[in-house]
Amino acid sequence: MTSPSDPPTGGASPVVTQRRAWTTLVITGLIIGTAFIALYVGLQRSPQPSQLPIAVASTQLANTAQAGFGNAVAVTEVASVADGEAMVRHGDAVAVLGATSPTTLTLDYAGASGFSESGAARQLAAGLAQKAGATVQENDIVPLATYDSRGLSAFYVVFGVTLSSFVLAQGLTAATAKVRLRHRLYAMGGFAVLIGVIAATVAGPVYGSLTAPFPLLALSLTLLSAASAFTTKALGAWLGPAGIALAVLTLTTIGNATSGATIGATIGVDLLPEWAQAVSGKLPPGAAVRAVNNFGYFDGAHTVAPLVILAVWFLAGLGFVLLRQRTAQRRPLTAPATP
Repeated sequence: MTSPSDPPTGGASPVVTQRRAWTTLVITGLIIGTAFIALYVGLQRSPQPSQLPIAVASTQLANTAQAGFGNAVAVTEVASVADGEAMVRHGDAVAVLGATSPTTLTLDYAGASGFSESGAARQLAAGLAQKAGATVQENDIVPLATYDSRGLSAFYVVFGVTLSSFVLAQGLTAATAKVRLRHRLYAMGGFAVLIGVIAATVAGPVYGSLTAPFPLLALSLTLLSAASAFTTKALGAWLGPAGIALAVLTLTTIGNATSGATIGATIGVDLLPEWAQAVSGKLPPGAAVRAVNNFGYFDGAHTVAPLVILAVWFLAGLGFVLLRQRTAQRRPLTAPATP
């Protein structure tokens, strides 16, 4: 009988453990796990509004609101409540504050902006009214969809599309020796279309959780998949395993954590720290969440920029993949000639 510690028989050479091979994987896993926990838990510890856009009718009320809210709110003075409501429906403001009498304030808000943002606007208005000895009449003029009561559907759909696209690109990167480049590109492009249509179908017509028009929803999710897959493929092609780890950090960890929502409760972008607000809309998940929500709740306002960002990530990834292939083909042979 051969014990587990005995050397293998049959001419097979024993496996020699290389310390760098496993220490690199352990360190990478620790970095990704720590970043994931720190971001998702940290961003919802104590979200504070920063420059929350609120429209205010009348100059006097606008001055009072600005003095009372401080830097927490970006006050935009409007001529009437109707003008403010138009801003709310267009996604330019979370709420509009008006007054029907010296003792009664009105707050028309967009519940579709998320529980945190609309909730922050409601709390600020209630605090202002309490100081003035007034009451607040609230009205949700842009409510969430019936089957998206927590406002998290866009986040989960975007997370799922991003993760599946990353897994595909990672697998194709590992199969470089078995699958030709053009077939890998075809696979990622075809997958992007399929997952975009499937995700849009399930979340839209089937479940009714996302209210964006189906073609626009499918387009947004297709671009998200292409951006995620081709970016992962490019990083893997140029940096190897380190590039795959960087893709995990950039797309599935930082990108989803700063997209505007976290697990358990909606966290509006205006409640994120300044550094998170700076990168939120520039990464594919954040851009996709904006496109999906704006198409669904705000009549497609401000969707050009998110779609352009997704397209840029996709085209940049494709370009770097092709560039890597071209430089590899031009690399001179260094192996000695066989006599």
